[in-house]
Amino acid sequence: MLNEFNPAQWEIDWTIVASGAGFAAIAVAGSYVLCRIVFAVMKGLADLSETEVDELILDRVRRPVKWSFIALGLTVAAQMHDGLLQLWEPMALFLRPALLGWIAYTLVKALVAALEIKLEISDDPVAVRSRRTRIAIFSRIAIFLIIFITVGLMLLGIPGVRDIGTTLLASAGLAALAVGAAAQPALKSLIAGVQVALTEPMRIGDLVSLDGHTGRVEEIRISYVIVRKWDERAIIVPTSRFLDESFENWTRQNEMLTGPVFLHLDPITPIEPIRAEFERFVGEHGFWDKRTANALVTEAYPESIELRLAVSAKAIGELWELRCELREHMLKWLRENMPDALIRHRLEVEGANARASQE
Repeated sequence: MLNEFNPAQWEIDWTIVASGAGFAAIAVAGSYVLCRIVFAVMKGLADLSETEVDELILDRVRRPVKWSFIALGLTVAAQMHDGLLQLWEPMALFLRPALLGWIAYTLVKALVAALEIKLEISDDPVAVRSRRTRIAIFSRIAIFLIIFITVGLMLLGIPGVRDIGTTLLASAGLAALAVGAAAQPALKSLIAGVQVALTEPMRIGDLVSLDGHTGRVEEIRISYVIVRKWDERAIIVPTSRFLDESFENWTRQNEMLTGPVFLHLDPITPIEPIRAEFERFVGEHGFWDKRTANALVTEAYPESIELRLAVSAKAIGELWELRCELREHMLKWLRENMPDALIRHRLEVEGANARASQE
């Protein structure tokens, strides 16, 4: 026979509920007050420091630490109340790893922001690019690991997931091979990101040329690199390509470069007056860094000669403007002072007609 329904089994003991709620309220209030006291003390210590890094870190971790204090207080209160323990413990299996992951995540972000502030003080642009690259790559790897471990710990709080994981241990060898084969591209990108951070073939802010694309390295991710061209187009390049293939890094040590301006002139052109004007103009230009200023005939053809004007500057942008202004000035000077040096292709219509009439 079926057991008869007993309404007494479904009655709620409001006394236990009230006491549990009281314990929880006291735990939350006490934890909140304790958190405020701790942060007030830490804030006072941070104010004694001359740098703003301490305050920045405290502001970033305030929220996750506050909720962690509350969760810790509820855990302590649950140990003293069975009813609260039965209600809180299942939720705590998810909340505790989530809060720990939140604290670790915000701490990494705060440290990155603090390091960025210190980088702004540095006067060495190459060192700044190097450190910013390492900070970006290692912080993303740390965040990835934090999220991965946090989600794993939260899933272990589900009894079914934990039991399934225990059952699958018997076939762990085959599963490991399958997962390893599937994750090979991701692992390759992860290893490539670490190699880029350690060996630094390029850094954030470097000017690189790859596959005919030239631009600044704007962002370095674990799996890809964003190269921003002068026309603001973004070129997405896999990180591993910077290790597997050759590319040009124009700012590996510094931004000092030498660039040419080519003039194609008539073969009878005297070079010395042009060289003198070139040296005068470059010597008075503010972007010239006084390293290179050469005027050399690099090619000679039957109908023209190639004159290379090589100049240098301490920054790529300044070199570009210097070359453009030099090219414009030299063409204007040749038109005004040596017009015969400029190559012309004219069709002598009258002479051609005369020769045709004689034939």
